[in-house]
This record gives sequence, C-alpha cells and structure tokens, in this order.
Amino acid sequence: MKSIKDEIKTFENIVKAIAAQFGSSCEVVMHDFSDGYENSIKLVENGHVTGRKVGSSITNMGLEKLNEDSKELQVNGGIHNYTTMTKDGKTLRSSSAMIQDDEGNIIGSLCINFDMTDFIHAANTLNNFSQAASPKVENEVFVNDVNELLDTSLKECVEYVGKPVPLMNKEDKVKAISYLDKKGVFLITKSGNKVCDLFGISKYTLYSYLDEVRK
Repeated sequence: MKSIKDEIKTFENIVKAIAAQFGSSCEVVMHDFSDGYENSIKLVENGHVTGRKVGSSITNMGLEKLNEDSKELQVNGGIHNYTTMTKDGKTLRSSSAMIQDDEGNIIGSLCINFDMTDFIHAANTLNNFSQAASPKVENEVFVNDVNELLDTSLKECVEYVGKPVPLMNKEDKVKAISYLDKKGVFLITKSGNKVCDLFGISKYTLYSYLDEVRK
C-alpha cells in the first residue's frame, strides 16, 4: 500500500499546478495525517493567504469534521465550496478533498483557499458578483502552531459555558469537555494535559467525564 510519502512528488506537482493556474490569491495545501495532526502540512503554495507554512497544523474545522463526520467525508470525498475568514479579515472560498488509502481511510487532504476579498469588494461596487452563490460560512481558524489552535478551542469552550473556570462546578466542566470533544480537540497529542491544567482535574477525572459525555 502506497502512502502519501510515496506519492509526494505527484502531490507536489498537483499543488503547484493549481496554484499556478489560479495565481497568488490561491493557497493550495496538502496535509498528511499519518504522523498526527500537529504538523500535518507537508506542501503549501501561496501560504501568505493564511500565513501558514510547511509544518503548520490542521485547522479547527478540519479537526471537527474528521472527528464527527469522517464517514461522510469518506463518502463525499471532502468538503466543497465553503467560506471562511482569516484573522486579518480576508474572505476565503475553500474546498478540501480527502486523500484516502486503499481501504478508504482518510490519510490526508488537499485544500484550496482562494482569497475572495478583492472580488467581494468589486462585487459590492458592481452589485452582481456576490449574488452568484451563497455558500455556507464556517468558522475556521488557520494557525501555524497546533498549540495556538488548542488555546483558541479552550477559550471558546469557556465562553460556551458562560462562566470563569474557578466558578465552574462539575456539570459545567463536563459541558466544556463535551464541547471540546465535539470539536475534535482530543485528537491533538497531549491535549489532555492542557485540559486538565485548565480545569484543575486529574487525567482519571478527565477520562471519566469523557466516558460520561460519549455514552
């Protein structure tokens, strides 16, 4: 069975071809999940679009989809024509194609992120281009370091519960951990350590809470 590493030259050619075809506003990224999600980007062209580079991690949305909808991703082959925004305000139209092995397991992805910001500005002026389609808007966080992604998810889970951690009771912490689990946070290596530190709980307690929310 060939791995992504065996086909890296082919993927490199594909990534370069797509980027060259659509120009500098089009970021093309190839993820390899065989060694985990922390440093999954192995190829990238026009990384300035999201500020990422080789060695950067998967996004929050990627983790969530792989955690909750892996079967659907296998069947559909990916997620197509969705819109996200970068931290610096760029509007991206994106599609992600899953890379599968001979057994159908998802082992990577090929992602296209096209910066639509200038087009949308022109569309607002001309009042026609932006009415062509209304893709679903996803809240996707593009990062270089998976720890930044983890910190963002931890902050979001506290906001989701709606009270500071020192004031949280067991029910609140279970609710927060359930949120993190749905977002795929525990797919990140050693994420449990940060979660335990944040909530002041032991690994045993964390696993107990996870068992409770996964029933």
